Amino acid sequence: MDEKVLEEIQFHQDVINKDADSPLFQIREKEIEISGRVLAAKTKAEAVVAEARKKAAETVGKADDEGERLAREHEAKALAAAEAEAVKIRSSVGVDVETIQATISSRSSDAVALVVDMIKGS
Repeated sequence: MDEKVLEEIQFHQDVINKDADSPLFQIREKEIEISGRVLAAKTKAEAVVAEARKKAAETVGKADDEGERLAREHEAKALAAAEAEAVKIRSSVGVDVETIQATISSRSSDAVALVVDMIKGS
């Protein structure tokens, strides 16, 4: 049993054996009454704190989930943008290669003539 309950039982037994109208009895009775109120308030406060902790844990869990979701969305957007940029670069590289190949083929006859002239002149 709780110590306060045992104390209260002992007090009431003592009162039955003694005078219940004495000032000391009335003071003690008030002390026990106030002690009961304090105990009830403490129990209620503990319940409120436990509920607040539970809600805080839920809030933190929700915030973690939301953060992960937003990170995944941001990652997907960044990846899509990078892929679009890669496609753009690949297409421009293809055009550049074609231009270079056209230049090479138009100048290849000039290059051959230059090499032949160098060999003849030596």
